Amino acid sequence: MKRSHIIGIVLIAAAIGIIISTAGDASSYVTFSEAYDMAKGGSDKSIHVVGELTRDNQGEITGIYPSADKLSVRFIMQDENGKKQEVFYNEPIPPDFMRSEKVVVIGSYNDELFVADKILLKCPSKYQEETVEAKM
Repeated sequence: MKRSHIIGIVLIAAAIGIIISTAGDASSYVTFSEAYDMAKGGSDKSIHVVGELTRDNQGEITGIYPSADKLSVRFIMQDENGKKQEVFYNEPIPPDFMRSEKVVVIGSYNDELFVADKILLKCPSKYQEETVEAKM
């Protein structure tokens, strides 16, 4: 075999190994109940929970409690099954946090508190389809 063929085979094998090792770290979206069960079962993987911020009857966001120094925040989030859970995030509030439609928290449980390492936001899209009437 030529040297270039051997190098190519080694590179392909390395790429396959990297893909397989990162696929094991991937997680799917779960509810708070499922995340709690996973944590109690001894799972130390990062857990993705998708939900929304809690709102009052007027549609205003409620349940956000920044720390006195504004370097961390606690907030109440409701998952897709309707379960409300307090979440702690040890970073400042993300810029578009209050305008987000959906929130994905990535982290794990610490007793009864969900501790988020990362927060992903789905904000209202400026590309949403709108009805446009043409005048003729």
